[in-house]
Amino acid sequence: MENKELIAEAVRLATESVENGWGGPFGAVITRDGEIIARGQNRVLLTGDPTAHAEVETIRKASQILNSEAPSIPEDHQNESTLEFVPRQKDSDDVVPERARMLMGCSIYISGAPCPMCMSAIYWSRIDAVYYAKDLKDTREIGFDDAFQYDDFKKPLDQRRISIQQIYPEIGDKAYQAWMNKPDRHPY
Repeated sequence: MENKELIAEAVRLATESVENGWGGPFGAVITRDGEIIARGQNRVLLTGDPTAHAEVETIRKASQILNSEAPSIPEDHQNESTLEFVPRQKDSDDVVPERARMLMGCSIYISGAPCPMCMSAIYWSRIDAVYYAKDLKDTREIGFDDAFQYDDFKKPLDQRRISIQQIYPEIGDKAYQAWMNKPDRHPY
């Protein structure tokens, strides 16, 4: 499929979300080799889940499709899934030599520019490319303003809009040590 068709499909999904009262005008598709592997829509109003954005929904669906044996993929099938190890990227300052592949090799097409949460999900999923129809200015003009979040993230923790404090780091040691002591941990 061509880029124009893929953006049109994301917009169709976004329009359907609005018309059905499911959420805002946001739809997304994830592709691999030019073929759609997953579709998603904003479903915040439908579910009451503030994380039910089109991009997150689509990433979840793509992960399920590409990992059909999940949630418990047997170790001997991990290299057939998005959990396959790949070496860190050249010139990366990553602390581990390899991580899970996730959605490398995929692209996402979205009706509007991703919010900070969705962009983080895209980074974590290792999607190769993001294409969107409407920019942040257009999105702000219809009442979805994420600019304050981008600005807030730049501030020191003690100056952000939401109180953020580290407390009792020694209690957190147990979980971190469990991870570090796990001989077959699978960095992702």
